[in-house]
Amino acid sequence: MNRSEIFARDDFTCVYCGEASPEVELSVDHVEPRMRGGDNSSGNLVTACVGCNRAKGGRAAWAYLASRPEQRARFLTQAPYVWPRLREAIREAAE
Repeated sequence: MNRSEIFARDDFTCVYCGEASPEVELSVDHVEPRMRGGDNSSGNLVTACVGCNRAKGGRAAWAYLASRPEQRARFLTQAPYVWPRLREAIREAAE
């Protein structure tokens, strides 16, 4: 998938904070960063605003969302296409 397809799939909305274009600048985020073994598949890519993407940095989404219950709930609702193992890691990190 290319950037525009990812943004369209996610309704031009950050899956972490819920902010939408054109109010915020959007970017593509790797749920599991490439430097940690993630890939460029559609099940590992989400739309994120630049602020959330910077805050997440090189961490996996489960690590970023572990202490952010509102963002975690939004992510799990807004990104049902993310690989099941990644979604499970996000759920488990909250326990």
